[in-house]
Amino acid sequence: MVFDWFASERRRERGRKVRLDRKHLEPRARRFLRIYLNADETRKPEFYQAVQEASEQCRPSGSSLPPLELEDGQVAEATSSAAMQIVLERSALNKSDRNSDFVTDACATVAVAYHRAAGVYIMDKEMQELGTAAVHLLTIATSWTRLTNEGAS
Repeated sequence: MVFDWFASERRRERGRKVRLDRKHLEPRARRFLRIYLNADETRKPEFYQAVQEASEQCRPSGSSLPPLELEDGQVAEATSSAAMQIVLERSALNKSDRNSDFVTDACATVAVAYHRAAGVYIMDKEMQELGTAAVHLLTIATSWTRLTNEGAS
């Protein structure tokens, strides 16, 4: 009985997060991914750098390594929440310039990627697919950054 209550509470919380993500993150993440896919190869590193920086900025404690006491799901959730906060703050400023939108869209993409990793979209196929695309871009960005940094050494 108690377990049923916890399970339904988790479902409600996931549903609330999905609704917020659809409202605040989905359009921005879709735009970012669409522009990325249409960009030529010389411009793609800008996207890699933007999502990599957003991801690093939003990780708990601002560290590249998560605190040991946090589980993977908690790190993903905390990172997504921090990215969502940046999106909301930047959106409230209502700057309508391309560079500001680019950075905000990168943060939205990171938030979606980490919510996908945390399992928030388990009951929403569309958001799951968007999250998978965002995770792939973040993975490419991480690999690109490592290769670039190794090449610079």
